[in-house]
Amino acid sequence: MESLRLIDEWPVDNAAAGVVSASGEVRGRHGDPARPFRLASVTKLLTAYTAHIAIEEGVVELDTPAGPEGSTVAHLLAHTSGLAFDAHKAMAEPGTRRLYSNAGFEELADALAEHSGIEFAEYQREGLFEPLGMTSTRLDGSPAAGAVSTLDDLLRFAAELQSPKLLAPETLAAATEIAFTGLNGVLPGFGHQKPNDWGLGFEIRDHKSPHWTGANSSPRTFGHFGQSGTFLWVDPEAGHACVGLADRSFGPWAAQVWPPFTDAVLAELPA
Repeated sequence: MESLRLIDEWPVDNAAAGVVSASGEVRGRHGDPARPFRLASVTKLLTAYTAHIAIEEGVVELDTPAGPEGSTVAHLLAHTSGLAFDAHKAMAEPGTRRLYSNAGFEELADALAEHSGIEFAEYQREGLFEPLGMTSTRLDGSPAAGAVSTLDDLLRFAAELQSPKLLAPETLAAATEIAFTGLNGVLPGFGHQKPNDWGLGFEIRDHKSPHWTGANSSPRTFGHFGQSGTFLWVDPEAGHACVGLADRSFGPWAAQVWPPFTDAVLAELPA
């Protein structure tokens, strides 16, 4: 895909990008597919998927209490627990505001470890990374932002997000629908959004503006970006997913180049 070569124009030292279809076919890749990149908050997609695996395995349920008083697993996944961004401190009543929270995902992982009796990183490795062949991916720190992975591994994960084999399709479908509808909040790096729609662990494009995906991305597009200069989106209407990785922290450069890059990728996909 010629559109992937646009990463050569990004103001970064190293970058890699790829596109995979819903059938699992890699349409194209550019850059070193085996180079490890810090994922930052793209880690949350891996943590959320692990949580949904745990739910299907009966470790916890969406309404299992977790986090601050009155909060549940679902609240933590949807950033509605009321926890602060990076502090384990309640700032609002659960379910009343969309407060993006790293602390919430840390408490989610703690709850999964407590209920399963298995360290979260080990549960994730056995339940997610090994079955998908993500041999170069590891959780090296916080379950909110500490993963390291490669383009090839994330393309495997992006294929799973379109045609799940580790989850029931209906589970993934429910996770990528808006949870706790109508809540406003700040999308980090892109300001206050009304509403700030989110699924159960997945940010949902909807009609947010500005946004890190493209102007032509469908409202059903879901995924996440990371402050380390990384992103993963799935556009169900386009039937494809895209992974972008870089080694420069998110900033105005990313907000400027990512949307037109996404639109160029979408324009090159088969109708």
